[in-house]
Amino acid sequence: MITIVDYGLGNVKAFSNMYKRQNIETRLARSRDDLAGASKIILPGVGHFDHAMDLLDRSGMRTTLDDLVVNQCLPVMGICVGMQMLANSSEEGQRRGLGWIPGHVQSLYKLPIGNNMPLPHMGWNDLSISRPFALFSGLESNSRFYFLHSFYFAAANDDSVVATANYGKDFPCVVRSGNVTGVQFHPEKSHHWGARLLKNFAEL
Repeated sequence: MITIVDYGLGNVKAFSNMYKRQNIETRLARSRDDLAGASKIILPGVGHFDHAMDLLDRSGMRTTLDDLVVNQCLPVMGICVGMQMLANSSEEGQRRGLGWIPGHVQSLYKLPIGNNMPLPHMGWNDLSISRPFALFSGLESNSRFYFLHSFYFAAANDDSVVATANYGKDFPCVVRSGNVTGVQFHPEKSHHWGARLLKNFAEL
């Protein structure tokens, strides 16, 4: 069962609808009891890092998610701010992240020529895939995804970066460590490319 974590941020209905069109069953989790029986987890997110972490903690699901992801190794995909929450910390706020993939979230202005680019980075962009990953099946060429963000995931380990995008300079837009994956773009807003990526996640 693909379980979408509904802690108050992210367009969870868009994910449900995209999967429904593909005849893939999902459910929303608003409490730790709702996480029972999950086989894969989607962690969406929009807005400010600290606010997202606060809401997740208030939902009561944080400890259960840690157990499912860290101890039981369920596949999880963080999306947009949900990806950034996978890191240890973010310069956008003071809260600690989930720490499921070692790294630190920082402003796109920290890229070498980032201060010449307007923020947020908004619109369609290509991926440059650096490592084979079944998540990209059928998306190896001519795929484009929708971005809306001002921060990016600076992975502590280069091996965690499986795809980059370019906004004046390359930045990691897909990171992975074991069963944990993060994507900076919005697959739920990325038409048939996003639908294919979500389907691939369901089939991992």
